[in-house]
Amino acid sequence: MCPPSEDSSPRLTVSALSSPFSPTQRRLLLQLAHQSIMAALDHRELSAVPPDPYLAKPRGVFTTLYYRDSLRGCVGYVLPTTSVYRNVIETARGAAFDDPRFAPVTRDEAVELEVSLSILSPPKPVHPEAVEVGCHGLLIRQGTNRGLLLPQVPVEHQWDRITFLEQTCKKAGLPPDAWQRGAQIEVFTAEVFGERTG
Repeated sequence: MCPPSEDSSPRLTVSALSSPFSPTQRRLLLQLAHQSIMAALDHRELSAVPPDPYLAKPRGVFTTLYYRDSLRGCVGYVLPTTSVYRNVIETARGAAFDDPRFAPVTRDEAVELEVSLSILSPPKPVHPEAVEVGCHGLLIRQGTNRGLLLPQVPVEHQWDRITFLEQTCKKAGLPPDAWQRGAQIEVFTAEVFGERTG
């Protein structure tokens, strides 16, 4: 099983995996997400050179933004194609300005945004019986269709394993039972931390 990790710092929540990132590194990455959004609003670039070797490791990242307790954007990369540091910069900008469900974040909104980061392990194929709610995120693929749900999603919605599989198929634009009909099932774990207090 994947136990929740703990952190007693105010306004910092952590779940999913026992965290390999220190509290200082977590705060740095959260600040980096804010800096990336503000830099984009100012039409300037941030240095993507990681300040320490651990932040240079390739990791998939999802950045989720909240504005006054409502979802304001979420964009991410599943595969670890570049450093976690660079991926936080890119996904924070993407969540703020490129999520097609929302209008781009304004400067007034940017100062009130709360950030949640999900740092992903590389996905690996599994049998559906091995999927663990509260531990695994899911990636389901068939043909050109692909759907992904982060580990915290089934917990928030109180889904069981079957519902989690079905909902990920729906996210991929597939029939709910595609996981039983040849779709590729992959799982990943995530270290999730952020600034939300609720």
